[in-house]
Amino acid sequence: MKMYVKFDFNTLCRKVLEEKLKDQGIKYRVLNFGEVELYESLTDEQCKAFKENLEDYGIEIIESQKTALVQKIKDAISELVGSDDIIPVKASIYIAERLNHSYGYLSTLFSEVANTSIENFIIIQKIEYAKDLIINSKQNLTEIAQKLNYSSVAHLSTQFKNTTGITPSQFQKIVAMRRKVQQYGHQYSQVI
Repeated sequence: MKMYVKFDFNTLCRKVLEEKLKDQGIKYRVLNFGEVELYESLTDEQCKAFKENLEDYGIEIIESQKTALVQKIKDAISELVGSDDIIPVKASIYIAERLNHSYGYLSTLFSEVANTSIENFIIIQKIEYAKDLIINSKQNLTEIAQKLNYSSVAHLSTQFKNTTGITPSQFQKIVAMRRKVQQYGHQYSQVI
């Protein structure tokens, strides 16, 4: 039997972070996603142990303010792309208003730290979300294109192919084929 699950990375990371902080007896307050205020200083040993505990979950403590701001940009993009509501403003305006900095500054900083542009990162996030929707929802490509704020299915298809090397329709066929193989494989194993 195969089960498909959907989860929210932000909620998952926040729960792990809170559990690890409590496990070590650290007094804290979560300010925003990825931002924690500690009520007391940690010893070097506590800090090292805490970092190691988080690394097991792929969570990393950010040391520099530039890196922290880039992470906030990534989080804002994830919220924008993964939102259930279509946000009627351009991504540049949304990010600048959300982080209270000029988009020019954020764009330059992001490129410097992440070695890619904000625009490219947004495209990658949108395509990953489109793949998730193709796999896990019953939405057609027109609905997916609208949900991801593309002007047309053709625009989605172009970016999808440029990013993955295949069109969304080809991806849908691959997913459907894999489901059939898994279904027949499961039925075959029940017969034996």
